Amino acid sequence: MTNLYIAAFMTGLIGSLHCIGMCGPIAVALPLGNKPWFHKFFGSLVYNGGRILSYAILGVVFGLLGQGIEMAGLQKWASIGLGVVLILSVIFPVLFKGTDKIDKFFYKYAGKLIGRFRKLFKISSFSSLWTIGFLNGFLPCGLVYVAIAGAINTNDIRYGAFYMIIFGLGTIPIMATIPIVGNLIGTGIRKRFKGVISVFIIVLGILFILRGLSLGISYISPGEKMLKPHEKMMHQHGIMPEDSMPATHKMN
Repeated sequence: MTNLYIAAFMTGLIGSLHCIGMCGPIAVALPLGNKPWFHKFFGSLVYNGGRILSYAILGVVFGLLGQGIEMAGLQKWASIGLGVVLILSVIFPVLFKGTDKIDKFFYKYAGKLIGRFRKLFKISSFSSLWTIGFLNGFLPCGLVYVAIAGAINTNDIRYGAFYMIIFGLGTIPIMATIPIVGNLIGTGIRKRFKGVISVFIIVLGILFILRGLSLGISYISPGEKMLKPHEKMMHQHGIMPEDSMPATHKMN
């Protein structure tokens, strides 16, 4: 599980270069005024705290989905499927046509969000910054979708929430800087590092596939668990499956 959390942090850290163009307009528009840089920095952390809370909520929801998949005995195939989708989204972008139009839509959506919650952007308070961050966390975002795939792969509500929190923490170095330096960081940086982000998504997809294959490789592809989901529940309640009972206890 540790390697998944490392992947979550790196997804946030490397992928946040993508956030410069996507969430940058909102971060730049934060009501920080002409306050000293340390006030802006703390206000930026409050904003990001609200954003991370929304990620944690998403982690709970999709961690629950992963838990249901595990109980159905499909976690192996879900992990492989998520990995394949991540790789295909990079290698065969033709299968995901219209990404440029989607990006433009997100830019417009960010502008509409700023307009719709104009009152929040006019109030220079930590509560408004937190609320803006919380709402921002639910904006459609390809990077968040990648993180959600990891949350599903944890197969647990708590681990799913923790995965998304770690992902959010990874985005803070870039996202906490944007409100301070403003438009000095342009979308050119995002384009420059686009290849790095693509490679990382492929690596993450391979990791998910290896986890699903259960090849017995420590930390990368752990072996398949001995107990099936229904057997684990029986074991937790002190019930021994019939196949594992001593021969003397089995019915003739």
